[in-house]
Amino acid sequence: MIPPRPSGWEADDLDHLPQAPRHTELIDGALIFMLSPQRSWHSRLVENLTFALRQAVPGGFEAEREMTVRLDKKSRPEPDILVSSAAYDPDRTWYAPEDLALVVEVVSEESADRDRSLKPFKYAQAGIPHFWRIEDEGGAPTVHTYELDAMTGSYVATGIHRARLKLAVPFPLDLDLHALVP
Repeated sequence: MIPPRPSGWEADDLDHLPQAPRHTELIDGALIFMLSPQRSWHSRLVENLTFALRQAVPGGFEAEREMTVRLDKKSRPEPDILVSSAAYDPDRTWYAPEDLALVVEVVSEESADRDRSLKPFKYAQAGIPHFWRIEDEGGAPTVHTYELDAMTGSYVATGIHRARLKLAVPFPLDLDLHALVP
């Protein structure tokens, strides 16, 4: 696919690429295609965690899965799950960072480097207050939680959660992690 301009791809271009695969991200002007098949573990975890978060988030927030975030003119990554304060819009194709309380990446083999380093860096730069990275440890989900340090503009690790995810921020949550995957 040839970019529409000499300066490359831009965030708004994703809405006009019918030939692109469903899960296409834009990072620093480069299109990233998710072409390898998704593992059932990843799919079930994302589905079940999205449902659990929808039950747990306070009024005024919504949990959404697999929607892009327009970080800037050249970046529109697609976290696995996000929690937003934006009003529901059936025609929405992306969220703004200022409307997000949390983004979640479930690490898969093809996206591991981006999920562990590049995306958290970009999410922090955009000012998203909370980030979770979920790893597969022997079939069980392990949640690494981070909170944005306003002074440095980077994420600070706040915990590693196995078996149970019990948090007070960004909203109260007590979740049995083993219940998220069969």
